[in-house]
Amino acid sequence: MRTFNIQMPDKSMRPAIQTKIDNLNKPKGSLGRLETLAMQICLIQQTLTPKLLSPCHLLFGGDHGIEREGVSISPREVTWQQMINFTHGGGGVNMFCRQHGFKLRIIDVGVDHDLSGIDGIIHRKIARGTRNFLYEPAMTTEEFDQAIRIGSNLVDDCIADGCTILSIGEMGIANTSPSSIWMSLFGQLPLETCIGAGAGLATEGVYLKQQLLKRAVNHFLTDNTVTSFSVEDIIAYFGGYEMVAAIGAMLRAAEQRLIILIDGFIMTACALAAIQLYPTAKEYMIFTHCGDENGHKKMLDILQVKALLNLGLRLGEGTGALCAFPIVDSAVRMINEMDHFEHAKITKYF
Repeated sequence: MRTFNIQMPDKSMRPAIQTKIDNLNKPKGSLGRLETLAMQICLIQQTLTPKLLSPCHLLFGGDHGIEREGVSISPREVTWQQMINFTHGGGGVNMFCRQHGFKLRIIDVGVDHDLSGIDGIIHRKIARGTRNFLYEPAMTTEEFDQAIRIGSNLVDDCIADGCTILSIGEMGIANTSPSSIWMSLFGQLPLETCIGAGAGLATEGVYLKQQLLKRAVNHFLTDNTVTSFSVEDIIAYFGGYEMVAAIGAMLRAAEQRLIILIDGFIMTACALAAIQLYPTAKEYMIFTHCGDENGHKKMLDILQVKALLNLGLRLGEGTGALCAFPIVDSAVRMINEMDHFEHAKITKYF
């Protein structure tokens, strides 16, 4: 795996940022989360006048071998069908990108379908879906490294466009399964507390999913060919190509001091994995939405973060992150556009 040089933001300018926030013509602390967001963004960009420029949204697509075991109510072909739909502008992600001015990049890193002739899709296919981790690792070390590089390189493309804020989404039927396993292993939680209905499994389906994922984890933990488990081992054994590409994108974005908007359950699992690799990456992440998938709130608690929104979304695609963008924009507008007490000739009463 390539290495990333992710620096802790210089906190020495925190007092100056706080002074500016406190002197805006409002009661001290009265804009709540907007004030803490403004602080984080100023520290990321190392400025008292932050800017949200050329926002980009990366949407990675990939299929999962574990889908063959019936862990999702949605069939595998939905992945490629939705990827094509996105190129027509008909998805939820398209609508929100248009609404908030994000440039959408749709990337095939592992969809089990030939999308090579489809305009509007960036073709970076590693394989037509991962292997079935019930029996073997989902991907090889080489494929893991390739997915990391793909995600990293896509961020460089965004930076070339002048991007300072990035959101990431995914399309991959059954990707709540690896997300749940990562959550359990990295968060040291019982697996059953991390598994939910995904795209809409009924109670019996959730039970089957629990049993299959427990078997997969037990097989991994008792594999005689593995004597110790690194973070990379766990990510590669269970992850999807689209998920590992997202991790690569998060790490490169943090290295380049971009603001990273983290979406729902699956992207939070990717953020959790990224932070296991590089803890400082968390400083650049804004957690935007707590969805309805079982365990998402627990995963946010593991990370000791609080999401900006709780709208009951479980669509994926990065839609929660896009919906939260206006709140982030408001925080930046607050610190840049609100007047201060002295200039407004208002008595500062605290």
